[in-house]
Amino acid sequence: MATMLAELETSEGADESERKRPGAPEKENHARVADLSELLKEGTKEAHDRAENTQFVKDFLKGNIRKELFKLATTALYFTYSALEEEMNRNKDHPAFAPLYFPSELHRKEALVKDMEYFFGEGWEQRVRCSEAAQKYVERIHFVGQNAPELLVAHAYTRYMGDLSGGQVLKKVAQRALKLPSTGEGTQFYLFENIDNAQQFKQLYRARMNALDLSPKAKEKIVEEANKAFEYNMQIFNELDQAGSLMAKEAVEDGVPVHDGKGDVRKCPYYSAKQDKGALEGSSCPFGMALAVLTKSSLQFVLATSVALAAGFLAWYYL
Repeated sequence: MATMLAELETSEGADESERKRPGAPEKENHARVADLSELLKEGTKEAHDRAENTQFVKDFLKGNIRKELFKLATTALYFTYSALEEEMNRNKDHPAFAPLYFPSELHRKEALVKDMEYFFGEGWEQRVRCSEAAQKYVERIHFVGQNAPELLVAHAYTRYMGDLSGGQVLKKVAQRALKLPSTGEGTQFYLFENIDNAQQFKQLYRARMNALDLSPKAKEKIVEEANKAFEYNMQIFNELDQAGSLMAKEAVEDGVPVHDGKGDVRKCPYYSAKQDKGALEGSSCPFGMALAVLTKSSLQFVLATSVALAAGFLAWYYL
């Protein structure tokens, strides 16, 4: 991580010798600080730190993710990028965004359609929907695209630069934990076929972003918008906590200990020693009933969006 940060600092500022030169003019230092990429990095540091230290992100990095949730995560990503790329296409000629329009290199919707088809099969469009929290984020993206296109920079930078960084780590975790094909089925979202060198492309993108003709006030608003994006994501995690609590409550009320669905129910890590062991003789694993809880749409899409937007947090962690 330290190496990556060092690379970013070198690519986004003046060369190292100039930065260390005692007599470097003050105005040059100010110009570097005023670069939008630096302002975003510094201005979202607190939100970034909170995100990378959430238990959910830590668990994800350890590979603690079920295939069903990953499938639903893909659903949330599909809705998010559909909205983002619709607004980017709408504003591809807007001077505050046009230099960052890289449809063939970056756009993810087409790849996500392939992933949706892989996970859900034919007719998936009629069987999926967006969670309430994700819908709020989608609505924000549409509002920005239609009323303040320059703020699209915050959403595009956060998502795509993350996909090219931490997203690649996420892909490997998912393939290993979920035993997905190494040939890319189910993880097309993370495959950027038209980018040969991710690091060089990120440098180009930041350079284009820093060259945008934006006032200091506009840059400030872009940083504020990036923090809003983090806040939307944190709200998703709050939903996740509530959903997890509800699932646990329902499991207790049904008298069902929850475990991984393998082996003797008495070996369940959540099995209560106080329960009557005799009553469990011959019982089948209650995992199926636990999955029934997951099939409730109100919980399903909350969890899905949580996993999906965790990708954004992980991305910032590795930038």
